[in-house]
Amino acid sequence: MNSDDSLPEIVRYYCDADEAKRLCTGWFRLEHARTQELILRYLPPAPATIIDAGGGAGIYACWLATRGYQVHLIDPVPKHVEQARAASAQQAEHPLASVQMGDARHLLHGDNSVDAVLLLGPLYHLVDRGDRLACLREARRVARPGGLVWGAGISHFASLFDSLAHGFFADASFVPILDRDLEEGQHRNPTSNPVYFTDAFLHRPGELYRDFVAAGIDVLELVVIEGPGWLAADFDRLWNDPVQRERLLAVIRKVEREPSVLGASSHIMAIGRKKAQ
Repeated sequence: MNSDDSLPEIVRYYCDADEAKRLCTGWFRLEHARTQELILRYLPPAPATIIDAGGGAGIYACWLATRGYQVHLIDPVPKHVEQARAASAQQAEHPLASVQMGDARHLLHGDNSVDAVLLLGPLYHLVDRGDRLACLREARRVARPGGLVWGAGISHFASLFDSLAHGFFADASFVPILDRDLEEGQHRNPTSNPVYFTDAFLHRPGELYRDFVAAGIDVLELVVIEGPGWLAADFDRLWNDPVQRERLLAVIRKVEREPSVLGASSHIMAIGRKKAQ
């Protein structure tokens, strides 16, 4: 199965899911907060131009627009495009620069035309490495010399930890899914259970790093997004306590580059820069 074969299944999954609300619930709030933090760590000042490729319902794109950035969102899921347009319309003073259906492997922007590219989903839903490299090379093409690229990947071991922490490790229908995940990093869900997610590639940290390098992008950092924080017992109680929330974030910052912790995160992130010419 290649990436194009997976696309209908991925679109079906997100049409049934509510991606617009996901990052406001449970441990996904940690993913949201850390992703924002890692974006701001390197992002040039507004009004820089950003492409949010695979930008979903516009959670990050709209946030950046309110900070004065010119953000162009593309996504292959019609529901996400509609949600992003609606979210943009609700912030009339800071709308998105554009919202359209699109493919992260084929960006419509010209060479050397944008300051930054966000790939916060395409690299794990493009299940074929050739397509992931095409996506990264396309990000490099449109980025100006010195421009930045953020790429998120799902950890190779995320489904193992998720199933252990959230009670479906022993599900008979999940056993073969997990076996393939651990052997190949190719996640497939032949069942109708949305808890098992949809088609994805699960990265080892070195794989994400090497993909950036192969695409001609210098890696500035390879870090965890959530670290082990997503596995916290009674996460809501912890997160809703401002003191404990900041303590958790501080601990994750301390270990974010530690090689032995990278595989324990649900997501990892590479941050790269296009060489100045």
